[in-house]
Amino acid sequence: MTTHDLANALNALSADEHKHAVKGIKRGIERESLRIQASGAISPQGHPKGVGSALTNGHITTDFSESLLEFITPVSESSTQTLKQLKDLQKFTLEKMGDELLWPISMPCFIEHQDDIVLAQFGSSNTGQMKTLYREGLKNRYGSMMQAIAGVHFNISFPNALWESLRSLKKSDVSLQDFISDGYLALIRNFKRELWLISYMFGASPALCNSFLQGRKSDLPFKKLGKGTLYLEVGTALRLGNLGYTNSAQSSLRVMYNSLDEYVAGLKKAINTPSEIYGDLDDYKSESPKQLNKNILQIENEFYSPIRPKRNANSGETPTDALLRSGIEYIEIRALDVNPFSEVGIDIEQIHFLDVFLTYCLLKDSAPMDWKEQARSTENLDTVVNQGREEGLMLNFNNTQRSLQSWGNEIFTQLTDVAKWMDNAYGVNYYSETIKRMATWIDNPELTYSGRYVSQLKESGLDNGHFALALANKYKQSHAETDYSEFLKPWLEQQVLESNKAQAAIEQADTQSFTAFLDAYFDGKQPGV
Repeated sequence: MTTHDLANALNALSADEHKHAVKGIKRGIERESLRIQASGAISPQGHPKGVGSALTNGHITTDFSESLLEFITPVSESSTQTLKQLKDLQKFTLEKMGDELLWPISMPCFIEHQDDIVLAQFGSSNTGQMKTLYREGLKNRYGSMMQAIAGVHFNISFPNALWESLRSLKKSDVSLQDFISDGYLALIRNFKRELWLISYMFGASPALCNSFLQGRKSDLPFKKLGKGTLYLEVGTALRLGNLGYTNSAQSSLRVMYNSLDEYVAGLKKAINTPSEIYGDLDDYKSESPKQLNKNILQIENEFYSPIRPKRNANSGETPTDALLRSGIEYIEIRALDVNPFSEVGIDIEQIHFLDVFLTYCLLKDSAPMDWKEQARSTENLDTVVNQGREEGLMLNFNNTQRSLQSWGNEIFTQLTDVAKWMDNAYGVNYYSETIKRMATWIDNPELTYSGRYVSQLKESGLDNGHFALALANKYKQSHAETDYSEFLKPWLEQQVLESNKAQAAIEQADTQSFTAFLDAYFDGKQPGV
């Protein structure tokens, strides 16, 4: 969509019958964080017993390893409520962790050896064992160090009123759910085209502890700080680059976003196609399995993407089967680093920006995206990950060279119009204020998260590990001094008890052998992870 087209859309949506349609955006946040010892080393302890079962507690669980916590908020229309819930979950967990701390950045702390990263344990049930074996597969496919990286996932859905307004204005005769699914896929395509902007603005992993490389060589132009820190002078988000959640094994996957059927077909092909790379690893049918199966993806969750279409699945449904059943329900943004300047890993202004940016991605025209264009978007992301704050940096804009500043300023001009429309709908002014302030970051890269991080790291005189450790101690103290607000402690304690009972019930109900359970799962006859 050109600027003129977007203006037409906003003008049409400003009519009385549509102007409030965007009210009711719903969000949820999943924040990951490593547990560390007071020394800054990764915790060797198991999942804290005081927070309940990692298998069945819906708000406090683990991700890849026993030491990688995940905090999950419920869906809410209030972003301030969501942040308070996130704070309460982290406060409660810290109280159950003794002297341990929450690592406040995305790239891992100092880890002597990847074997120090213990796989997450979910109990003796078949479902719990499947979760752990899946993680064993990730370890053997990609290495544990990559799986120790933490991020923030931002889930968002737009209200039906907005979809109905857009469907009416476009005079579409498809069903509402098909229209919604097509709209979310259009959003995803536009997000991927301008994903580099998220890395530029909010990338906060330009530095890492040198233990992360574990003897591997890197051709990145790292500078050294102290004895243990490597950093990119103008980098933004190592987590999103070749050292992070990307891998060559998935580079051949042709998962496209032009239709729901096309997207699902791409993923289903990957989970049903034997891998030439992992074929020698024993699968669940062996006595000592090293992975669930020998396919390109063990399960759909293994697909690494910065954005995913989602629907809450019924028991026994895979994510793609849920999408085929009832269409796309919400979008999961997986491209956010942990915000080191926030005690909960994300702040209110990021949420306001994402509200505007994702609405902009939804409202502007979105042509089909072929594989070559997806490759260009990845190329731009890689460029910004490694060089995003370099003066005069050029990006690939429709196969022509364009400066990051020129492209970024054009985007912010359009975001300003979207923010004004959203302010009018909500009766607020914070959307416009946020966009106005962050627009200055395009020409002043030192204001971005990565710019601030490198600057403060240098000023501190500390290496990356000790700098992050100081933040971890500061945030633990802040949590200790703040009262619960949304999730009161007795309620959280009740969730612990109920989750432990639920895990015990699942374990007692198992009647199949683990092999028979997985046979049924891969035949589509058994719920799994």
